[in-house]
Amino acid sequence: MLALALLLAGPAGADSPDDLEAGERGRVVATIDGDTVALESGLEVRLTGIQAPKLALGRPGFVEWPLAGESRDALAALVQGREVALSYGGRRRDRHRRALAHMVREDGLWVQRAMISVGMARVYSFADNRALVPELLAAERAARAARRGLWAHPWYRVRGAAALDRDVDTFQVVEGRVLAAEVVRGRVYLNFGADWRADFTVTVAPRDRRMFEEAWAAAGVESVSALAGRRVRARGWIGLYNGPQIAADHPEQIEFAADPPAAGGPDGR
Repeated sequence: MLALALLLAGPAGADSPDDLEAGERGRVVATIDGDTVALESGLEVRLTGIQAPKLALGRPGFVEWPLAGESRDALAALVQGREVALSYGGRRRDRHRRALAHMVREDGLWVQRAMISVGMARVYSFADNRALVPELLAAERAARAARRGLWAHPWYRVRGAAALDRDVDTFQVVEGRVLAAEVVRGRVYLNFGADWRADFTVTVAPRDRRMFEEAWAAAGVESVSALAGRRVRARGWIGLYNGPQIAADHPEQIEFAADPPAAGGPDGR
């Protein structure tokens, strides 16, 4: 398997995360899935900033995601039996008391970036845990362009903004051109189709609007309305409210995307 071969080749691109709060150290004794491990101390660690394909792990009725076993094997090849250091850049524990941490191997390999780089995980961030997401997004773009790992599997393809009804209640990366961008009662609406009652929309709540506008201004977008006509890539869980919708709560969920070549684009078109 190419992903495992690349991982085992050594710590290429082993940039350690900087400017984070140092946390626990220990030896990995169990690899639970592609983004969760257990240390010798008993502490379970959920690798923040990424989402690996999900295993059933005993959940009744849960359908395992494609490449879930391969992702777990890839993480095990990286860290099983190895000494690691944790660091924190946001919320430190989840509701299961797992550590939400970035992980660096004893030789300096940043584990999250390694998993993203070989296509064994996607970037997955939260408003209260955004540290180093831009660096992970850059690694993901490279992996996707090279069709590594899950990016070669149709189940994980970047969706186009049309025909998302089958993807409701799933986490997706969606790419398309914003047809209209406006603020209504303080809420941002990025509409990707002519019928806002049925077509895909990205929304930003009033409480989060300033954070997004500041990030967009730093990228040279002077106003919300200036997003109309821009091609963007949004990621998040697809809900259903007047059509498929992603409710974004932090700016890293929305990337500016280049126009696709004439012969291709999202969904393999």
